[in-house]
Amino acid sequence: MALSINEVAQVALLARLRLSPAELETFTGQLNSIVEFVAQLQELDTTNVEPLAHGVEVRNVFREDVRGPALSKEDALANAPKRNIDSFLVPAVLE
Repeated sequence: MALSINEVAQVALLARLRLSPAELETFTGQLNSIVEFVAQLQELDTTNVEPLAHGVEVRNVFREDVRGPALSKEDALANAPKRNIDSFLVPAVLE
């Protein structure tokens, strides 16, 4: 199934892309190459292949959630753009 220049122009329109005639020809060739490759993949026998969510093994690499020392009030407020003696000052959200 080859894509025509008109079909690629329609996809470009849907994607809100302005393509010149030269770009349309280039992208038509590139998209046709991709479609041909997908057609080749569809010819493979995958009846005994288990579906995967990822191509490689994915595992949790997070560290243990260990409680550490707390910041002092002064350290926590050190870089605040606006603050008072013991809290952050933020603009009012409600009128």
